[in-house]
Formats: sequence, C-alpha cells, structure tokens
Amino acid sequence: MRVLIIKTSSMGDVLHALPALTDAMQAIPGIRFDWVVEEGFAQIPSWHPAVDRVLPVAIRRWRKHWFGSQVREERVVFKRALQSREYDAVIDAQGLMKSAALVTRLAKGVKHGQDSRSAREPFASWWFDKRHEISKQQHAVQRTRELFAKSLGYELPATPGDYAIAQHFTRDLPADAGQYLVFLHATTRDNKHWPENHWRELIGLMQSSGLKIKLPWGAEHEHQRALRLAEGFDFVEVLPKLTLEQVARTLAGGRAVVSVDTGLSHLTAALDRPNITLYGPTDPGLIGGYGKNQYPVLSTDKNMASLSADLIWRKIMQVTG
Repeated sequence: MRVLIIKTSSMGDVLHALPALTDAMQAIPGIRFDWVVEEGFAQIPSWHPAVDRVLPVAIRRWRKHWFGSQVREERVVFKRALQSREYDAVIDAQGLMKSAALVTRLAKGVKHGQDSRSAREPFASWWFDKRHEISKQQHAVQRTRELFAKSLGYELPATPGDYAIAQHFTRDLPADAGQYLVFLHATTRDNKHWPENHWRELIGLMQSSGLKIKLPWGAEHEHQRALRLAEGFDFVEVLPKLTLEQVARTLAGGRAVVSVDTGLSHLTAALDRPNITLYGPTDPGLIGGYGKNQYPVLSTDKNMASLSADLIWRKIMQVTG
C-alpha cells in the first residue's frame, strides 16, 4: 500500500504527524509513504523508516513571484513529480485551503481529510473525496493519528504515539554526548521570548554544574543574541550555523534541553530528550511538547519575564539529577 501525505508546515506540525505514520506502519505491514512538505522542513520526513520519497514544495517562496519564469518552471517540475504515481490513498493532514487547492487536488488517488467542522479552514474539505470528523479537543498529534486511522481503516492504538526518529540519531551521537545542555533561546514571537538577562542569570547558576551549554541559532539576529548570552562564560559554546539534521544530532546528545515555545522544542520532544519548555502567552495543552521526558513550565500571568532563572535552574537540577 502506498500513501501520499500532504503536511507542508510548520516544523512543529510536520513533527506532530510522525506518530501517525508509526501507527500505520504497525497496523498495515508493508505500507510506504511519500510526503509533500515545505522545502525548509524536507529533512524531517526522511528520518522516519516508513517514508520512501519526500516531495519538497515551496508555496511560501513561490507565492512571492507566482508568475515568474523560475517559479513557473519549479511548479511544473513539482506537479510532474507529484503526478508520477497513483496512490492508494492521499491524506491531507494540513487542512488549509492553500495546500488543498495547490497540492491535494492535483494528486492521484482517493483524497482524505478532515470534514468542514474539523479542518482548520472548513472550505479545504471541498477537495477531499472522504471527509472525516476529528475532535478538536485533543492534542495535535492525536488528531493526526485519528485522521490516519480513519483514512486507512485501522483502529487507533490506545498507546502513546511514537515518532520513531530518535533511533536515526542515537547511532551516531556527538563525542561529548551527555556532557552538555542545549538552550533553545530563539522563537518567532516577541512575547514568547525569555528575557536575555534571565538567560544569563540561568547560565551563571549553571557554572558550577560541570555541564557545558550549547547555543544553536538560525538567523543572524539569533546569532547575535547567542553571542550576547555567551559573553564572559567559557563553558558556553555558540554553535556555527547548522543544518536541521545537525541541530537534531546536537539535541539528541544533550543531557537536557531548555527551550522557549519554538519548532526546535517539538524536535526535542520527537527525539525523547528531557525538555524543559517555558510557556508564557501560549497554552501547551493542545499544541505543546508531546512525548516522553517533557517538562512544561507555565507562567501564571502569561508573562515570560515572571519565570525566574532560579525556578528553571531548580527544574534542571531535578531533571538531570
């Protein structure tokens, strides 16, 4: 059985779809998946053992120059690759008009997705042949697991979801695995940031622990923040710019991770690493870290600044014991 998945973004959403593949792989021997995903996250599906082919799409980039010659050519190449196979099932796990209209409708196979009451954008269901009701009052991982079970005709397992990607990285851990913490300090929204002076206070509290601290970054403004956080601390390493796979390998080797609400926090959860995640304005209940060893710390007044460095230090000591 060959299935096409449409789950293009964001990083957290793509990661949240992985346990559904594991369920299907265990329920239907020999099932294989192809996956349409935004080009920036194309490495993620390839880590799962049930995925054969990753089809990168660039809707975010294309829509800026939709009718430009280069974009038109890329769209033609993508459509040709998409339609090169007939699928036993096509599962749109995105639930958005954009992906349904631009990708799902072009795929060959019976198209499954959430019904109009369940999808993030109700009109996306117009493009589905089979529409499934999926309760919104459950974690995003569970929603996708339920969608796959109903689409492919097996009973949803009662056991917790398994991302099945940790083993991809544990075979080749860094030489200093277990001897460092990773601090994920970067996120997209200003009100989800933890103040820099809090990070530096926490780093100071960690000085006597014997653990090193690694600071990854993506954009240049994140690099500059990492340099400011590390200044004056010789046990803190600002990492070079890494690929997503290199970041994942770094996370997999960490003793523990401290993170704000960001896509890399979901990657940490998928790798089963101890993960202390700081939440202010966002509620982790339906979209927070899912998996083993997840330790959310919530601000009672929805303000990140009210989470003290001492509180997080004590949590690190408890987790790393």
